[in-house]
Amino acid sequence: MENRTAAMEFILLGFLSDSRPQLLIFVVLLVAYLLTIVGNVLIITMTLVDHHLQTPMYFFLRNFSLLEISFTSVVIPKALANMALGRKTISLTGCFAQSFLYFILGTTEFLLLAVMSFDRYVAICNPLRYTAIMSSQVCILLALGSWIGGILFIIAPTIVLFQLPFCGQNVINHFFCDSAPLIKLACADTRLIERLVFIIAVLSVLGTLTVNLVSYIKIISTVRHIPSAKGRQKAFSTCTSHITVVSITYGSCIFMYVKPVWSGGLDLSKAIAILNTVVSPLLNPFIYSLRNRQVQEAIRKAVGQSATFCKNPKI
Repeated sequence: MENRTAAMEFILLGFLSDSRPQLLIFVVLLVAYLLTIVGNVLIITMTLVDHHLQTPMYFFLRNFSLLEISFTSVVIPKALANMALGRKTISLTGCFAQSFLYFILGTTEFLLLAVMSFDRYVAICNPLRYTAIMSSQVCILLALGSWIGGILFIIAPTIVLFQLPFCGQNVINHFFCDSAPLIKLACADTRLIERLVFIIAVLSVLGTLTVNLVSYIKIISTVRHIPSAKGRQKAFSTCTSHITVVSITYGSCIFMYVKPVWSGGLDLSKAIAILNTVVSPLLNPFIYSLRNRQVQEAIRKAVGQSATFCKNPKI
């Protein structure tokens, strides 16, 4: 057999092969990342300290914000560090770890979005039993189940990926270690892992999307029978933020991994990945705060208390 040296590191081509606009990209990416962290930390803080937000809906939102912080932090800091230091390398171990965490957190996000849609279904379709069904114990189990489910979904393809030999080509046309370009670099038969990835994608993405669709079909059916327009509007208002986030998250993922033949391949994946890893985590806290009156009131209350304390620190 031909002698081949195992690859010990990979080269990430980044956002663009052209280095001229790198400074602008770095500044935009850094600002977006900082705003993502601040926005999601604000959501977590508000749902913890305000007693009006101590409900299952905001418990799941707090978990979702934590997921968004973790998800974007797996990818963006490394991309920023490479741009700042003028390098494009990532170690083999670092690449595997980044890919592993990226897909665990992404899959957990899908599961948690399905749980959040189920919560809205129970709240609107079974309001009298809502407190009994969505008890604190059930909420904890559902959230914990989402995190554990994310790990269980990804563990099998990860084991297969870690056993693949990488040699020769080590250039990844991406700004992070995505699975598709990484698998293409393996100098071995990759049919098994490609099938595993496809099965996991179908089960995690389409499975959870089905839960979301069924929940909202039942919600719409229930809301249509509410006699007053004000009642229908109030019912829908509790779902609009979640529907918006679901649309962004699933839309970006489907375009990222289910591309038409005529599409730009990995270049299109890179563009959609920016939406998935930068724009979506940045927008989510603003979507929930701008479209949710309770969160707005909690933020105004916290800002007012902070302003009062600054003026009268002895109070």
